[in-house]
Amino acid sequence: MSTAASIAASAAVIAANAAITAAQAAGTAARAQAVPARRMPAEWERHDATWIGWPHHEPDWPGKFAPIPWVYAEIVRALAPYERVEILCHSDEVAEEARSALTMHDVDASRYRLHVQPTDRVWLRDSGATAVHTPDGAVEWIRWDFNAWAKYDNFALDREVPSRMASVSGLPMVQALRHDSGAPLVLEGGGIETDGRGTMLVTEEWLLSDVQVRNPGYTRADYERAFADYLGISKTIWLGEGCVGDDTHGHIDDIARFVAPGVMVLAHETNPDDENHARSLDNLQRLEGVTDARGEPIRVVTLPYPRPVIMDGTRLPASYANFYLGNGVCLVPTFNDRNDRVALDTLAALLPQHDVIGIHAVDLVWGLGTLHCLSQQQPAARQVPAAGA
Repeated sequence: MSTAASIAASAAVIAANAAITAAQAAGTAARAQAVPARRMPAEWERHDATWIGWPHHEPDWPGKFAPIPWVYAEIVRALAPYERVEILCHSDEVAEEARSALTMHDVDASRYRLHVQPTDRVWLRDSGATAVHTPDGAVEWIRWDFNAWAKYDNFALDREVPSRMASVSGLPMVQALRHDSGAPLVLEGGGIETDGRGTMLVTEEWLLSDVQVRNPGYTRADYERAFADYLGISKTIWLGEGCVGDDTHGHIDDIARFVAPGVMVLAHETNPDDENHARSLDNLQRLEGVTDARGEPIRVVTLPYPRPVIMDGTRLPASYANFYLGNGVCLVPTFNDRNDRVALDTLAALLPQHDVIGIHAVDLVWGLGTLHCLSQQQPAARQVPAAGA
């Protein structure tokens, strides 16, 4: 082969290799785009722990605070056999009160940990961070800004809860920001519900109404972009209104929850004279023929509401949908109502791998929240198969 031909052949090989390298890089980039930077796991996926805050803010249960610590002790007693419980306590005194109550309820002290952390309230689903998986299966916290549901003035202490969760758990934390201004993004965990496969449930009442506005100027498209960026969501299903009595103004966790891939429960009131009827019927109609992020149909199973729970002339957000899913256990709020049995049986049929346990919540709901509102899960890290495996 002549020198010129050799040079030409070498140049061709170099060009071919460059093309291959470029193609491989393009393929890697495409795969990177196809795999979300983060994924919010479903609540039924494995946990390392559950986070709660021990009750101390008596105005949340005006005139009826005395039984509340005992309700919390019963929650920890029911949950501790299944997973560790991390408990934030407003002060050393509150920590001792918690320890005493848990001891009296015969809770194994090795199954919970007490951490002194001042808080305004104890609704950690909303003030706490939200955990996600990164592409390598590790866990990190997403820190939302918190403004007490755009309703109350005292929330400075609650804003520090995510940092405490990160320091105790040793997990990294990312601050969620508005993409338009770079300001912290205000959201609450009680407003978001996912199947762990890219599908999200939220309500328009929570994010798109002009009452208790979290992020002025933010649109439906803006929120969906944030859900994609921070939670790996590719499809958001927008329901209408939440349940009557919910002072968060439309949190999803009182009305609609996933219980398995392709299966969700919806709180539905059949009595046409009840305030929840029109709201729940609208949501049921919105879900007709709905599909998930993978284009697969979602089965919708209805849960009843209990009869109205009213305290001091105020209707409270009593809902069986505010259950909490732990490792092999489902804690369900109950209300001394004939529909308690219906709700427990429905959830037991849908969750055969879980022990379904009722927790009396008539006193608890006077604080305008129950089991899901007060808890926040810390998922376990997930093993990701090696490339090419």
